[in-house]
Amino acid sequence: MLDFRNVNSLWASVLVETLHRLGLTTAICCPGSRSTPLTLAFAQHPVIKAIPVLDERSAAFFALGIAKASQQPVALVCTSGTAGANFYPAVIEAKETHTPLLILTADRPPELHHCHAGQTIDQIKLYGNYPNWQTQLSTPGNDFSQLVYLRQTIVHAWESCLFPPAGVVHLNIPFRDPLPPIADGKTPKLETGFDADSFFSHLRADFRPPLLTYHSPLPKLPPNGLIIAGVEHYTLSGSYCQAIAHLSRCLGYPVLAEALSPVRNHAHLNPNLVTGYDLLLRHPAPELEPEIVIQIGELPTSKELRQWLEKIDPPRLIISPHPDNFDPLHGKTRHIRTRIETVAQALGQTHSHSYCQIWCDRDRSIRENIIAKMDNTDEIIEAKVAYLLSRHLPPQTPIFIANSMPIRYMEWFWLPNMRRYQPYFNRGANGIDGTLSTALGIAYKNNPSVLLTGDLALLHDTNGFLSKKHFTGSLTIVLINNDGGGIFEMLPIAGFAPYFEDYFATPTGMDFERLCGTYGVEHHLIKDWGQLIKLLNPLPQDGIRVIEVRSDRSSDAQWLQKNLKELGRVDS
Repeated sequence: MLDFRNVNSLWASVLVETLHRLGLTTAICCPGSRSTPLTLAFAQHPVIKAIPVLDERSAAFFALGIAKASQQPVALVCTSGTAGANFYPAVIEAKETHTPLLILTADRPPELHHCHAGQTIDQIKLYGNYPNWQTQLSTPGNDFSQLVYLRQTIVHAWESCLFPPAGVVHLNIPFRDPLPPIADGKTPKLETGFDADSFFSHLRADFRPPLLTYHSPLPKLPPNGLIIAGVEHYTLSGSYCQAIAHLSRCLGYPVLAEALSPVRNHAHLNPNLVTGYDLLLRHPAPELEPEIVIQIGELPTSKELRQWLEKIDPPRLIISPHPDNFDPLHGKTRHIRTRIETVAQALGQTHSHSYCQIWCDRDRSIRENIIAKMDNTDEIIEAKVAYLLSRHLPPQTPIFIANSMPIRYMEWFWLPNMRRYQPYFNRGANGIDGTLSTALGIAYKNNPSVLLTGDLALLHDTNGFLSKKHFTGSLTIVLINNDGGGIFEMLPIAGFAPYFEDYFATPTGMDFERLCGTYGVEHHLIKDWGQLIKLLNPLPQDGIRVIEVRSDRSSDAQWLQKNLKELGRVDS
């Protein structure tokens, strides 16, 4: 269990065994010399799964995906120098989405700093203010009191990963030579009298951060209100959806649920579900305006919804257990810092459903418009991909949605269903970096999973395919390839030739079949919608494959500009 061959190996094995006793199951290790003691300690541990990943940026997002799916810390190990800097994008995303990551950056000892020793930079507070907690450990020592210090510092680090809000902890760990476990003769006496059972006896893998509780009922609410189920960055299960449905039934409020919320995928729980609000609000009407809004988590992606709320400026109650300010509109808001499940238990009032019925009737018409349009569209268009995914994936499929246009296609065309799909996303910083690696992390040892992505987001992280050798699970990548950044076609900059193509759309001309062949990944090019449907259900039980849907970026943008407003037109 503990490696007494030298001071470094003992130090690293105490650190790793402490993490094991606390509940760590997975460590992602990037290659490097200075991190040798840590990497070997993880690799030799009989229970912790140590996964080697070459590229630090991909490794960090792979760890992020595993942590998102499990809501438990994942350890990240790298060598000294710029290696740890490549973790930074994932650190930012983890902080913004309250995802627990434990980062262990190896470092050179103090005497090799500020003297141009190789592969040495200042790694103290490398990630600025993004970690929940960060510190530099002392250089390894073989005194028992130092091992006690190490053990309890690791306990504090673990708790800091999970304590509300969950997030990143960074430990910078200096090592002197020798880095491999070469016997140095400094630890035999300590080994003879060391009682490991006693040393670790108080550690339990049952630490759970305390939940905020809400004992008072909601204030008296007016009859005409909305519930907005936006993005919440904690485990979203049936109880979460049931709580929102209970809130809706008691208050008589419609639930505007964005596609990143699991609420759309538990439609059987909630008869007041509204999913076509973005299209509907392209034709705003006075009778739709609420007296109050209950916002759960972050606001949805929909620009139409945000602009409408900003214009009418209703009072908003924002319910989330996180300490963040979830009001980018700076409106008449009050935050209630607890989970929606807790609030739902305290309800004691009911309202009539007349206002709710207006929303539901119009949403039903919009849904019929979408179904009719899509079912009568045979040509390959990007918009239909999300629509078909919502109707044909196997139940309980985890799906990771890339940023930019995939998120928006989900918002517009992901239909409510009863299949209990679990959506995942990187909506903390909303970047495209790490898309493939995060999806692989979500799919790791999970149900067969799906990634919906555009070509640029996939290309930004093709090194994620290098994890294929050590990947356990199934990931189907549904790739919308329009040779560039489709979201820019929707922005005013699209009219500014000749700069638009090279500097904003950035087409690459990539042959994805050949790219997949390079990494040994299965590839399918979609010729018709029937072929896509067959490939979506059933999903394979293992491996990685790409299903490519080629589209024309400009014509798809024109299709959206023509149809989004038309699909939202209903008889009032």
